[in-house]
Amino acid sequence: MSVNSAVGTLDAGTLDDVREVPASLDAFLAQVERRAFRMAELQLRHREDAMDAVQDAMLRLVKHYRDKPATEWAPLFWGILRRRVVDLQRRRKVRSIVVGWLGGGHDGDGDELPAWEPADPGQDPLGRLHDSASYADMAAAVRQLPQRQREAFMLRMLEGLDVAETARAMGCSEGSVKTHLSRAMHHLRDLLEDWR
Repeated sequence: MSVNSAVGTLDAGTLDDVREVPASLDAFLAQVERRAFRMAELQLRHREDAMDAVQDAMLRLVKHYRDKPATEWAPLFWGILRRRVVDLQRRRKVRSIVVGWLGGGHDGDGDELPAWEPADPGQDPLGRLHDSASYADMAAAVRQLPQRQREAFMLRMLEGLDVAETARAMGCSEGSVKTHLSRAMHHLRDLLEDWR
């Protein structure tokens, strides 16, 4: 499928009734595991951090929300994952600043401590997994979106949450979701003009 057809066919009303309610929490987690990992890896650009974020989000959902109705699991899970990704990004930034300022430092015996190095983003992880130029370009374009636009696009268009669920997951109003999504779609169309 070309990127043009993917972006062109994404309509805010097309995904409202597509998702089925999972039979159990285990089934829900199995259903979202791969997509959650891809979303986290796209935002964190580090495989291990993405795995940690997804695992932590799943554990928190099970621990705190297993008794909620199945229809609420998706927005709860994606909201937990979004917050976990933001936490990891903040920690990475603070750690980078502190370690860069202090250097590796020395321990009590005078031995040099290893300096923390930020994750090497290297080649696009999704580009390695998918040998499709259109998918690599789409992933790169999504990565260029501002964070809130990227979240709205991924939750609404790729994950298929409705506007209310996306608003709950993002912790904002439904109007903000619509605004972020509209801007994201406009930017993606501009960035992916060559695929039209």
